[in-house]
Amino acid sequence: MTEVSLTELARELLTHAREARSGRGATTVHGGHDRSLRQTVMALRQGEHMHEHEHPGEVTLHVLHGQVRLVAGPDSWDGLPGDLLVVPERRHRVEAVRDCAFLFTTAR
Repeated sequence: MTEVSLTELARELLTHAREARSGRGATTVHGGHDRSLRQTVMALRQGEHMHEHEHPGEVTLHVLHGQVRLVAGPDSWDGLPGDLLVVPERRHRVEAVRDCAFLFTTAR
């Protein structure tokens, strides 16, 4: 079994995001493109966003730090640490209301 501290990883990725030109950082902690389940910790500097996209299958976003906004068309949801947002099965984007880190889980 592999053990990962999501709290520590979020802290490291936030440091990277704050210093990176792109304002983001990410690393996959479980699974991958060739697996049915993939979990990735992502960090975004305040004001940055993930471009609109869509995923096949089920997707959740678990907020680890800061504040995020999930936007899908005319609908939006804000998330704070501990919140689990279920991503709708349509095009969406994630915005950093404040510096944030979250666990993005996809299942195909």
